Amino acid sequence: MTDTPPSGDRIAKVLSRAGIASRREAERMIAEGRVGVNGKVIDSPALNVTGMDRVTVDGKPVGDPDPPRLWLYHKSAGLVTTERDEKDRPTVFAALPDKMPRVMSVGRLDLNSEGLLLLTNDGAVKRRLELPSTGWLRRYRVRINGSVSEAQLDALREGITVEGVAYQPMEVSFDRQQGANAWLTVALREGKNREIRRVMGALGVTVNRLIRVSYGPFQLGGLKAGEVEEVKQRVVRDQLGLSAKPRPSRVRKARGQNRK
Repeated sequence: MTDTPPSGDRIAKVLSRAGIASRREAERMIAEGRVGVNGKVIDSPALNVTGMDRVTVDGKPVGDPDPPRLWLYHKSAGLVTTERDEKDRPTVFAALPDKMPRVMSVGRLDLNSEGLLLLTNDGAVKRRLELPSTGWLRRYRVRINGSVSEAQLDALREGITVEGVAYQPMEVSFDRQQGANAWLTVALREGKNREIRRVMGALGVTVNRLIRVSYGPFQLGGLKAGEVEEVKQRVVRDQLGLSAKPRPSRVRKARGQNRK
């Protein structure tokens, strides 16, 4: 006899979808006795709830989850893409405008990289967009100190191995030489940690600026550093195949304004 799986979703997932906290943070809140279901405080996240259950946090009812939403964010260099940083460096999430709901990043940009970072309120959307099988092209403007030959760029186009790590073929074009520096456009589908910086290092040049200008169909365009723009419902539906109904908004970060 096969047991019937419980209906509904795990409580931590429900709290995450409602914008209360990440799943890990929700589990911590449950362990602290801050979460109740149908009038009873729970102490384990191993519980499924449905829309018929009454969920509370700190005694306050949890509302219906927001629909999946997606934002474009122009990350500045000098920000880490994490909620909290052990070195107390400024983070992307602390720099977002006050009106933004709780969001997660789709992938990361390292400390010294800048440009387009996708943000979402939905964990399933985040995981879907990060999957290698999605195969979306990520395009970067890359400034290097020095120069590279077409033969070196051909090595990147064919795929290169650096210190035992194999990198998939990239789309690379030489744009222009500017004094001691050169500008390239690099596009890749894989996005391993510090991939562009490492392959350029293997060619004997150093990346001194790295700007992501697109992620799949989503473009940085004229979005200025620190600005956030929500993807329109039609685009979310067409590009992601979601039934999301995000509320359109355009939030601009005033100079010097941080989330509290």
